[in-house]
Amino acid sequence: MKKIILLLAFISMVVSVSAQVSNGNNPSNSQIFEEGNTTLSSIPFVDLAIRSPEDNREVAISIQLLLFLTILTLSPSLLVLLTSFLRISIVLDFVKRALSLQQVPPNSVILGISLFITAFVMWPVFTDMYDNGFKPFSDGQINTSEMLDEVESPIRLFMYKQMNGKHENISLFMSLRELPAPNSLEDVPTHILIPAFVLNEITIAFQMGILIYIPFIIIDMIVASTLMSMGMIMLPPVMISMPFKLILFIAVDGWGLIVKSLVRSIL
Repeated sequence: MKKIILLLAFISMVVSVSAQVSNGNNPSNSQIFEEGNTTLSSIPFVDLAIRSPEDNREVAISIQLLLFLTILTLSPSLLVLLTSFLRISIVLDFVKRALSLQQVPPNSVILGISLFITAFVMWPVFTDMYDNGFKPFSDGQINTSEMLDEVESPIRLFMYKQMNGKHENISLFMSLRELPAPNSLEDVPTHILIPAFVLNEITIAFQMGILIYIPFIIIDMIVASTLMSMGMIMLPPVMISMPFKLILFIAVDGWGLIVKSLVRSIL
């Protein structure tokens, strides 16, 4: 009952204020919103104005802002494609499928583990990008163009090292663009290096996934042949083999071995 009375009082107050506004008796902000010593003037006012540019400098700033917002939009894709996240997430998904697990661990957990392992592996690269690019730029020591070059250089070097001297993918994309064969990393454009790195990461991830699958496939074959020899054809072999695969995986510290192999394959 008290709640109903308070609600009716609030509605009557709103109606009275609206009536004053409609009659031209608009009360001041201090009359409506003042409470103790706090007034509405303490709340900052945010205004987004759109006007015609006065010179080319303002046009350039607007273009830079649009490019910055575009990069923020594409940042998840850049995180996946330009780092070791792709390899780690694919290998962990292979582990989940090899163990015949459908819901455990969830995909969100797999992606979270991949993200933090990626941060651990890529931390020296990110530190180099910050120390040589963002920090001097924020201090006013270099301009925007130099900052972009300094930020791009460590990630390019990382992608190039991950190919381990196997530059077939680089040669493939260079030939598709009818470009001459590169002699060093400086001769490889970034738009060629990125797809070559992505194909290399997928290839390595699938190779590791196949090696992970082999022992679990052997367990599936043993269980299936045993059930068939016992005449238990209607019993799904996966139901019997999954506990044995989990026992084997835990006994050999599977998660630790996989994470160790992933990190060593990248560093």
